[in-house]
Amino acid sequence: MMSHRTLFLAGFLGCVVLIGTALYMQHVMGLEPCPLCILQRIAVIGMGVVLLVATLHNPAGWGRRVYAGVTALVALFGLVTAGRNVWLQHLPPDRVPDCGPGLDYMLEVFPLSRTLEMVFTGSGECAEVQWTLLGFSIPEWMLLVFAVYFLGSVYLALTTKQG
Repeated sequence: MMSHRTLFLAGFLGCVVLIGTALYMQHVMGLEPCPLCILQRIAVIGMGVVLLVATLHNPAGWGRRVYAGVTALVALFGLVTAGRNVWLQHLPPDRVPDCGPGLDYMLEVFPLSRTLEMVFTGSGECAEVQWTLLGFSIPEWMLLVFAVYFLGSVYLALTTKQG
């Protein structure tokens, strides 16, 4: 069995790969992220930061549980965000909301609470499927990724023996 530090490190490296892939898809493949995709990136970065600090700190007992719990909460935010994105992608075409302003504009003009409300309400660009792998869209893959991180974090929070 791997040590908790090794699992934290593996989780962090997974986040690095995810962000690297997202940046490649944006800057090389030309896929522009929608506001919900940007929130999913923020969740991945948040998990990565927590997991890197946990790796460096190498906590035991309650410290490990705190890091795992915070990672689980961030993964849960990512799950909700990706879930909303997947739901929008599966709406019938006549039910897809109109495209809204970009996230940068919303953050400049509206308060954060209103911006988050507008993002989660969804817009047309969040319903567009730009790329698939094995028949699954990016948000569908991210839903799986966030579920794995959530379950892995719960596992780390509940295990007591160090490998």
